Amino acid sequence: MCAQAYDHLAEWFEYLNDDCGYPQWSQYFIEGLASLGAGKRGLELGCGSGAFSRILTKNGYTMSAMDCSAPMLSKGARLAAEEGLSIDFLLGDARTFSLPGRVDFVLSPNDCFNYIAPHELKGAFRHVARALKKGGYFWLDVSSPCKLRGKFANTVFADDRDDVTYLSFNRLYPDRVEMNVTLFVKGKDGRFDRFDELHTQYIHEEEAICSALAAAGFELLRVEGHLGGPKEGSDRLNFLCKRA
Repeated sequence: MCAQAYDHLAEWFEYLNDDCGYPQWSQYFIEGLASLGAGKRGLELGCGSGAFSRILTKNGYTMSAMDCSAPMLSKGARLAAEEGLSIDFLLGDARTFSLPGRVDFVLSPNDCFNYIAPHELKGAFRHVARALKKGGYFWLDVSSPCKLRGKFANTVFADDRDDVTYLSFNRLYPDRVEMNVTLFVKGKDGRFDRFDELHTQYIHEEEAICSALAAAGFELLRVEGHLGGPKEGSDRLNFLCKRA
């Protein structure tokens, strides 16, 4: 039986994504937040192992980091401790979470909302609105429909390294892509252990996200592609909005 998403991948996630450009990606958010005068207290929602929170913390932000994967949070806490950083790691689901206080901004990069079904978006966005101060900012991205339908659909991805091999067998459905992920992890004795996970990413059209944000009380400021580039043909769509 497949494990929950990220039960095993958590330990290897950042390592296997070492080519995604976390520093440049984070700088895009840092410059954008500064230009908005967004304040310094933020929540990274769907934080994974907290790569963005660590970089923002190093740049003077006070960050909380939330994810529904306990293994991801454990990995994130270890990485933050190794770097001497103070970040609150919180177990929570984007569809149902709450915070004891309010933050200046909520940042949700790298596919968090692709894991949430379309009919659950409006409710999830309302929970984000409750976590924000009045006038606070919500910045999320999703893997775009053209990426999931055109690049992920019915493909196999592989990353073979000395200590771990990653395989993802992807199948397209009308509203989602299901990814059967297999890891082969090298042990101390030189033998490899196999781990399997199922990941489901939903396809969200731009208009549907905009509608759900408006229904949750957000003013949409702009939609753009990855790192602020054109949205047409981009692998990612960024939605920057403000709580009314």
